[in-house]
Amino acid sequence: MIESLFKGLFDTDMTSVISPGDFLICVGFSLLIGLLLAFAYMYKTRYTKSFVVTLAILPAVVSVVIMMVNGNIGAGVAVAGAFSLVRFRSVPGTAKEIGTLFLAMGAGLITGMGYLGFALLFTLIMCAVFIIYNSLDFGAKKKTLLYKTIRITVPEDLDYPGVFDELLSEYTSQCELTQVKTTNMGSMFRLTYDVVLKDILKEKELIDKIRCRNGNLEITVSVRSNVSAEL
Repeated sequence: MIESLFKGLFDTDMTSVISPGDFLICVGFSLLIGLLLAFAYMYKTRYTKSFVVTLAILPAVVSVVIMMVNGNIGAGVAVAGAFSLVRFRSVPGTAKEIGTLFLAMGAGLITGMGYLGFALLFTLIMCAVFIIYNSLDFGAKKKTLLYKTIRITVPEDLDYPGVFDELLSEYTSQCELTQVKTTNMGSMFRLTYDVVLKDILKEKELIDKIRCRNGNLEITVSVRSNVSAEL
């Protein structure tokens, strides 16, 4: 009676069915691999709880899907289509997040095929490489801190085109006015510049000189967002 609970309604004598014991071994092994991947991802990385939890259970989910497909080509095509739909229901992530998700799916796929040793070996190798690259800041730009976004508030009667060009060219190697926006019921303008500073130590000096030209109104300097978010 208990064995009948683990049989499919449409199974035939020609259908090979995985045993409950093997199923539990694969799922448990996949969860262990997910934990290893999650801990490796958290090493020197900014993360959210939801992403880490998802990363920990994703290999088990993929493993179960692969075990249930079990050589059925039609089911395999349907599963591939279902996974592709997830892309259009998710928020775009960073390159590191996308790469880690593919890593988790690959480990789960190997486990679902029954190659537990290869799955563990693959996970250990990739986790070690992941931790080493993060420790060495592999691929990091040395001048990332020089990429800034400067927002300058000016009064509406100030003829802002070109008023800051000479000043910005002195302290920046690149400068581009990306946005002009009215604020405070239209009585002021907010100018947004994407710049690359020549010297990070002269940032305060630049702000002080801008204050002399914009009437000591609000000035905001922040790290350029599209630098950190790009793939």
